[in-house]
Amino acid sequence: MNNTDDLGKLILRLTLGILILLHGINKVFNGVGGAEGMLASHGLPAFVAYGAYVGEVLAPILLILGIYARVGGVLVVINMLFALFLAHMGQFGTITKTGGWALELQAFFLFTGLAIAFLGAGRYSIGGKTGKFN
Repeated sequence: MNNTDDLGKLILRLTLGILILLHGINKVFNGVGGAEGMLASHGLPAFVAYGAYVGEVLAPILLILGIYARVGGVLVVINMLFALFLAHMGQFGTITKTGGWALELQAFFLFTGLAIAFLGAGRYSIGGKTGKFN
């Protein structure tokens, strides 16, 4: 593996981490009430909505810093699966007026998290290249 691979991992981690963290910051300031309602409407306990803090605050911090980045990637994947099935189920086959898939952002978050779970953090991280989960 060379430095450009590690730089690519850094760019991937920072992009996903920052974009997801913005959603988490919104939830820190405005709460998870909307998610609680969606969970309840699907017969799930409302307290599961607090998992959004794990997927949208903790996971992005892990990704940005490069500490347990693989775990952070998996947490983002789990968070996105919940989001897809709770909030976006009716959009799976929807193409927008501009020709894009209605769920392209959600798919980007999900598959980027999956890529990081497989690739790890790389050398440019606090965890370094030698960490088991990096």
